[in-house]
Amino acid sequence: MTKHFLRGAALAALLGAPALAQQSDITIALQLEPPHLDPTSAAAGAIDSVLYSNVFEGLTRFASDGSVVPGLASDWEISVDGKTYTFTLRDGVTFHDGTAMDAEDVKFTLDRARAEDSANAQKALFEGIEEVTAIDPRTVEVNLKAPDGNFLFNLAWGDAVIVAPESIETIKQTPIGTGPFIFEEWVQGDRIELMRNPGYWGEAPALEAATFKFISDPTAAFAAMMAQDIDAFAGFPAPENLPQFEADPRFQVLVGSTEGETILAMNHKQPPFDDKRVRQAVAHAIDRQAIIDGAMFGQGTPIGTHFAPHNPDYVDLTGQSPHDPEKAKALLDEAGLPDGFTTTLKLPPPSYARRGGEIIAAQLREVGIKTEITNLEWAQWLEEVFRGKDFGLTIVSHTEPFDIGIYARPDYYFQYDNPELQDLMKTLGETTDPARRSELIAKAQRIVADDYVNAYLFQLAFPTVADARLRGLWKNQPTQATDLTGVSWAE
Repeated sequence: MTKHFLRGAALAALLGAPALAQQSDITIALQLEPPHLDPTSAAAGAIDSVLYSNVFEGLTRFASDGSVVPGLASDWEISVDGKTYTFTLRDGVTFHDGTAMDAEDVKFTLDRARAEDSANAQKALFEGIEEVTAIDPRTVEVNLKAPDGNFLFNLAWGDAVIVAPESIETIKQTPIGTGPFIFEEWVQGDRIELMRNPGYWGEAPALEAATFKFISDPTAAFAAMMAQDIDAFAGFPAPENLPQFEADPRFQVLVGSTEGETILAMNHKQPPFDDKRVRQAVAHAIDRQAIIDGAMFGQGTPIGTHFAPHNPDYVDLTGQSPHDPEKAKALLDEAGLPDGFTTTLKLPPPSYARRGGEIIAAQLREVGIKTEITNLEWAQWLEEVFRGKDFGLTIVSHTEPFDIGIYARPDYYFQYDNPELQDLMKTLGETTDPARRSELIAKAQRIVADDYVNAYLFQLAFPTVADARLRGLWKNQPTQATDLTGVSWAE
């Protein structure tokens, strides 16, 4: 406690007024508003940004350093053949509506996620499950079709949080989880309010209330932060303003890494992107550093494949697709497109896409590729591009952790179909030896780079601007989350 605070408290006592209480709420801004509030039935990371670990919890969870730690499962046993996981659930866990969370809820969640009609955006994470059995209220047995070295990791995703059958009908508007914060209100277009859960099974958070404010415009974000209308902005969208905040003692600036591979995605089922030479031409037309400097003001790490540079198994393949406009033109000529071609470039709201899209369009134009730019809101992008696959090019940051497995899914939105990679990822899933896994992961990165599946731009940096007195905010983003469980105000 500071001397300043003690003097203030003493003065208040002399004047017969109450001392100022320690602040116990937070208003934290995000750029993107969720399309709805069910993390188990949408690809939008914006849902996890608000709800992961705050409102919803899984059997396991990601810690701030990216490690997988126990969540609603206090511990587990794995059979010798690696195919049976027996989870022990924590005692006394209740959902926010007061109902008990037990093994039947876990069974319901996992069965729903892998069902034929599942709307789970990461349904593939659960396809290896053979059967889920509720042994007793606190014991769940999960039998896998084959050993899966990623299984505990997969269960930590936001798509695997535990939900109750009773709340499914209204979950998109009224999320009911087991977490330390209870959903209070959603004023669409403005904010989501959470309150501390008095019946939480774990350690109570320091914060009593949290408001997530949605500010999409970078200029408005700067103004709100400078005026201290908000306490923090996670994923601050105007990196050009960071030096100003760093020089102001009222604020702290945290610049961390993310799992966000930012890519120029190409639709393999839409000609001419079904031709590898065209995809290679696109990759050589792109100047990554110009995009990082121009759109992100230097924040970001160049990548040459779909893998995070901070991962120990990362292979630097940026040298395979250097900026080379003449080579790009030659490849287009070789592909029978000497005059180039016209395609669509559909952009979601984040700054990296809108700002980066203008720069990329100019770079592509230099080699004869003309783009028709359409700016989409997230709900439109998810419907039109992600689900509808109606695009030629798009820019998006894939913020899910260790997600190179999406390239083994031919129905994924960029529709890349390579049986060799599909077999490799299947083998990887069945492999537990760390050295062998590293070999397979490196090979997968090379296949993706060699096929020029997409044009790989940069690993998204994650700047957070916050009140200098705040403690416990995540610096890095091992998953897309704004975990408030350890956040507090300094005394």
